[in-house]
Amino acid sequence: MASPISANRAELIAIANAVATEKMIDKSIVIEAMEEAIQKSARNRYGAENDIRAKLDPSTGDLRLWRVVEVVEVVEDYFKQIDLKAAQKLDADAKLGDFIVDPLPPVDLGRIDAQSAKQVIFQKVRDAERDRQYGEYKDRAGEVITGVIKSVEFGHVIVNLGRAEGVIRRDQQIPREAARVGERVRALILKVERQNRGPQIFLSRAHPDFMKKLFAQEVPEIYDGIIEIKAAARDPGSRAKIGVISRDSSIDPVGACVGMKGSRVQAVVQELQGEKIDIIPWSEDTATFVVNALQPATVSRVVIDEEESRIEVVVPDDQLSLAIGRRGQNVRLASQLTNSAIDIMTEAEASEKRQKEFSERSKMFEEELDVDETLSQLLVAEGFSELEEVAYIDLAELAGIEGFDDELGEELQSRAAEALERREEAARETRRGLGVEDALAEMPHITEAMLVTLGKAGIKTLDDLADLATDELIAKKRVEQRRRDTSGPPRRSERAEDKGGVLGEYGLNEEQGNEIIMAARAHWFEDEPAVEEAANADSSQ
Repeated sequence: MASPISANRAELIAIANAVATEKMIDKSIVIEAMEEAIQKSARNRYGAENDIRAKLDPSTGDLRLWRVVEVVEVVEDYFKQIDLKAAQKLDADAKLGDFIVDPLPPVDLGRIDAQSAKQVIFQKVRDAERDRQYGEYKDRAGEVITGVIKSVEFGHVIVNLGRAEGVIRRDQQIPREAARVGERVRALILKVERQNRGPQIFLSRAHPDFMKKLFAQEVPEIYDGIIEIKAAARDPGSRAKIGVISRDSSIDPVGACVGMKGSRVQAVVQELQGEKIDIIPWSEDTATFVVNALQPATVSRVVIDEEESRIEVVVPDDQLSLAIGRRGQNVRLASQLTNSAIDIMTEAEASEKRQKEFSERSKMFEEELDVDETLSQLLVAEGFSELEEVAYIDLAELAGIEGFDDELGEELQSRAAEALERREEAARETRRGLGVEDALAEMPHITEAMLVTLGKAGIKTLDDLADLATDELIAKKRVEQRRRDTSGPPRRSERAEDKGGVLGEYGLNEEQGNEIIMAARAHWFEDEPAVEEAANADSSQ
């Protein structure tokens, strides 16, 4: 770029037009940058203490330089002030307190000043270009965009998008996909961030939404909203599952996505480097959707635990490997698709588990209620699993069990209440042994068993409890499906549990958690009036 200071009028305007066109920014921004550069260079020549302004006419290229000075009675700063007499020579109407313009003659700036002016212009234009890029892409997250691979740096692919550059980080690429410089590539705009070195446009080819967008491009019914992709899960480059539903009963969502002779799905598969895609009919019924998601395996039974967001799936013995998939892939994708942890077991294992639970519950009732084995097993067979259920159920319902009467029902409820009291007393002794204050027992929704758990976690005073956030107290543990050993034959995914709230196992909801925390903090606010009274007393003395 020629120096804006030494260039003639026509050259200045030509430079401004060329830069604005090349960088695709407003010409006024370039003109403003030139004016700022000229001002800086002029200050270097006349003195940085001067308030020098420059104005470049965007049509003619005429350049005006002037110094702004204040009219004062007694001049203290000769760079920025002028007395009234001298001011009236420049402007006959000048009066004290006015700011007037003192024109400056054009100056021939040297090479160093011109170079400095160039840098100012370059920086201003670069900032404007970055703002333009950010403004253009900041609202386009979720779009599929096409670019040309510019380079591959440390495994990250830099993509030329025409007006900007994007990056496909290593973890957002399809494994084993070769990135060659100069090739065209399609990717999803994952997010756009404003950073010091300019806007960063992060792209992805591994995100499930990229596959969704590709289907929308290939399947007109999805683009038109007749068919909706309700859920998607991917193991990039290997296998994927999508759940689809049709708003029009006459249109088969799976068939529409597959296309004539598989043409539509194959177009997506080719773009995803041969990734196998299972297209599954979505259902509002979770059990039905889980059965569909685990295809091609056959499912015998589904048991859903909505509170824990866990699903227990029972399959025939010969379907176990198929349901789990190679390296746990099938069950992992099904888990992501349904947003639930899935435990898979064979019918034999399910039967063994039920028998074990039946035996444990029967033994518990037998010992706690001091009844014979037959009676305890009958209670379990009727669906009772906890002492609380026996103690607090409506007597008529308990007495209505075949072979029971009101007298037996009352006796069982009395024994259950006594057993619960024994448990409570034992827990009370344990928590006191742990040093948990009695004040915590007065908190709403808190039981002695919970206090023992709190004590073991080191929470023993009201302040300890009050310092917790609600999530830290009640958040449930998140259960994920993971397979730790990838060698050998397929087997059930082992669950890895993230640390949840201290009382996460007790099923407290958010409202209850908030009540507990606020009750624990109440004593903080009770102390405030006393402190305020003491302060007022001190000030009055």
